[in-house]
Amino acid sequence: MTKFLLAVHVIAAIVAVGPVTVAASMFPPAARRAFGAPGDADALATTRLLHRICRVYAVVGVAVPVFGFATASNMGVLGDTWLIVSIVLTALAAGVLALLVLPRQSAVLETAEGDGSVEEMPGEGATAARAATVRLAMVTGIFNLLWATVTVLMIIRPGSTTGA
Repeated sequence: MTKFLLAVHVIAAIVAVGPVTVAASMFPPAARRAFGAPGDADALATTRLLHRICRVYAVVGVAVPVFGFATASNMGVLGDTWLIVSIVLTALAAGVLALLVLPRQSAVLETAEGDGSVEEMPGEGATAARAATVRLAMVTGIFNLLWATVTVLMIIRPGSTTGA
């Protein structure tokens, strides 16, 4: 049963977390293109699609910790330090995604969808739009770094008996 749970956990991580990290990373430059060409329907459609991928796969990504807990329970490692650190980092990553990345993507997208101009953003229009996408790229990078750290912990598993 442990091997099955581990396989589902790893597959869920690849299928759910992978697309979110890639789409979230692609969103800021796509949004800058949409702001740079206000009448470009393709640029705006790309931005919408990337945001939708992030939202949908964020929900699907809930399967990762669910199967992770089941796997850890079966393996008897729920109290191991590496796992507790991974759980905390996973919670932080989920919080960054839910509280920072997705809302900022929505705000940038709403602005881009407005009348096609960036004047709706406070500040200097295009400068404010670029600053918003730069801040979004920063929090997206933090989200991706958290997931990369969890992945490394899952592979290395300090104190494991697998010899890794």
